Amino acid sequence: MPDLVLVTGGAGFIGSHTVDRLLRHGYAVRIFDRLHPQVHPGGITPAYLPPDAELVRGDVRDLAAIRRALRSVSHVVHLAAETSVGQSMYQSDVHVDVNARGTAVLFRAIREERIAVGRVIVGSSRAVYGEGAYTCDHCGRVNPGQRSVDDLDARIWAPRCPICGSSLTPIPSDESLEPRYSSSYGMTKLFQEQISQMEAAQLGVSLVILRYFNVYGSRQSADNPYTGLITTFALRLLAGRPLVLYECGSPVRDFVHVDDVVSANVRALTADLEPTQTLNVGSGRSLTLVELAAALGRAFGCEPEVELSTRFRVGDIHASIADIQRAQMILGCEPSLPIDVGLRSLVPELQARKGDDHSEAVERELRSKGVLRGD
Repeated sequence: MPDLVLVTGGAGFIGSHTVDRLLRHGYAVRIFDRLHPQVHPGGITPAYLPPDAELVRGDVRDLAAIRRALRSVSHVVHLAAETSVGQSMYQSDVHVDVNARGTAVLFRAIREERIAVGRVIVGSSRAVYGEGAYTCDHCGRVNPGQRSVDDLDARIWAPRCPICGSSLTPIPSDESLEPRYSSSYGMTKLFQEQISQMEAAQLGVSLVILRYFNVYGSRQSADNPYTGLITTFALRLLAGRPLVLYECGSPVRDFVHVDDVVSANVRALTADLEPTQTLNVGSGRSLTLVELAAALGRAFGCEPEVELSTRFRVGDIHASIADIQRAQMILGCEPSLPIDVGLRSLVPELQARKGDDHSEAVERELRSKGVLRGD
């Protein structure tokens, strides 16, 4: 009889692709998902979910529901989470409740069901690093922490050295870097990691924490107004609207295709690991927003209209690059899809969703909450 894997948040973007891959590898899969209407309009079950996977509707904060979902389970892939940096800055209570308390409820359920879970995979985020690693010509490697709103209002986008005040160059962040989150979302993901580490150690459960960088790919909800940056930009491009690049297009991101993230999830289930392991999952490559806009234009076969804007979001970071050496060594994970190839794979799906751009409504809400600033 195949091992049964419980995937919380298994109807979502990363979760559903993980479910598909697990089934192909011969696992039995149980999906636990509340079908949040922001991601799944009307709470309707998405058509892409495979019939071979069992779907259990429920909220990860509901102890009785998650206890039932855990019965007979061999492993858990915990992906249920609130994931919007922007929303977290004015709904920190919701993000704490789902991401932190939901994780604590999951481990309480494991304890109370007395099941011999082989391994728990927790989907965390690069947001725990905040600005992450930089190098200063005078002071060496530093983690500058959150940028000041005064600097951002003055259009000083890049952080400065916290020791000498000099300019900095972003470098890849490795797992040994001290977390210094800049957003409420990052705070909740770090707390989620800490809860998982404490509970897993007490229960004697093998734990793998995977810190995802900027994940993109198919099934990233076009109905969710707070969806990922690439999906948002692509929908604006298809709608003939300009790509508004905050902070004059200077921010740097590490975009990793969902297929590579799923490979890490599945490999982490069976890899020979220490009792608790934390790994970055990214591409190890970086793009500025200006470079991303050009890459989208190539993928969709059109010249994007680009607007370099001085707008910025409180809680955002300037640069994020993954050091992926540990995941390469331990899981054998290698980025398989260059950004141009990955973006081209999105074209058919997003062309079918033309006209579903919600970005201007999101901007109005973020501005009304004091999160979006600038012209």
